[in-house]
Parts: sequence; C-alpha cells; structure tokens
Amino acid sequence: MPEQPVEPIREAVGVFTTFESLQSAIDELLTSGFDRAELSLLAGEHAVEEKLGHTYRRVAQLEDDETVPRAFYVNPESVGAAEGALVSALLYVGAVAGAGAIVATGGTLAAVIAGAALMGGAGGAIGTVLAVVVGEHHAQYLQEQLDHGGLLLWVRTWDADREKRAVGILEKHSGKDVHVHAIQ
Repeated sequence: MPEQPVEPIREAVGVFTTFESLQSAIDELLTSGFDRAELSLLAGEHAVEEKLGHTYRRVAQLEDDETVPRAFYVNPESVGAAEGALVSALLYVGAVAGAGAIVATGGTLAAVIAGAALMGGAGGAIGTVLAVVVGEHHAQYLQEQLDHGGLLLWVRTWDADREKRAVGILEKHSGKDVHVHAIQ
C-alpha cells in the first residue's frame, strides 16, 4: 500500500523580550482555547548546544529550526508549588524521623516534641535551600535566553482560524518576528 503523504505541522512562533510579555501571551492563549500541550519553549542552553552540536548567538536563528530541542511550558504557579513541596515534605520527614527515633529509644513526651521540632526545622531549612535552587535554576534558564535575544514561544495550530488567533495574540503581547511556519 503506498504511503500517505504526511501533513506538515503548522505553528505560530514569536520572540518575547520580557518574561512578563511572554506570560501575558501564554495566559491569553490558554484562556482563548489553546491547550498547554500546544505550547512549547526553547529548551535550556546546554540542551540546545548538545543537540545541535554548536552554540547559538541569537534565538532568532532557532525560530524555524525543527531540530531544536524544546521544553514544555511550566506555569509560575507550578514552580512555586514545587518549591513549597520541597520545604514542606522535608520539614514533615524531618519531624517524623526525629520523633520516631526518640520514641523508639524510650524518650519522654517532651523529648519527642523537642526532637520533632528540631528535626522538622532542620528538614525545613534543607527544603528551603533546595527550593531556592529550583527558583534560581528557572530564573537562570529564562535569563540565558533573554541574553540571546529573547524567549521563544511556539504555538501548535490546527487550522487557519487558530493560526490567525495565535498570531494575533502573540503580536498583541509584543511578540517579535511573529509568523507561522510548517515543520515535518
């Protein structure tokens, strides 16, 4: 049976010079019926260099390159939730481990409470340090791209109407070099 020709995938692309304008465009895309799975961003600088085998000077060089690695869109609330989960999980584990160790050795109620507070505080402190690392990593990821000319956003479109809506939204929120292209 002869192979059916593969329809090219069409997507709108734009470059944003601030995180705020990118986030505003994404928020409007999501409230206008686009799904989070239809949005992608440029992967981290190390992943791009590893995949392409060379460094890039400007993100504009990568807009229409279908081989460039991409990252899923992660909203700021999810980054904040991850940070909060790190702090609270390690606080909880520390408190339970501290209390459990003291109970297992026959400690008094006062010792159990003190141990839980001490170990919970230590776990919370470690979680806070890890949360800061997560936040700094995300900020560095954004800054690297801004240093190379902006934040790339691709929006998968399924028809001419969605192409028009995506382009309009990207332009409305200060997207630069907004256009639609086809990839295989």
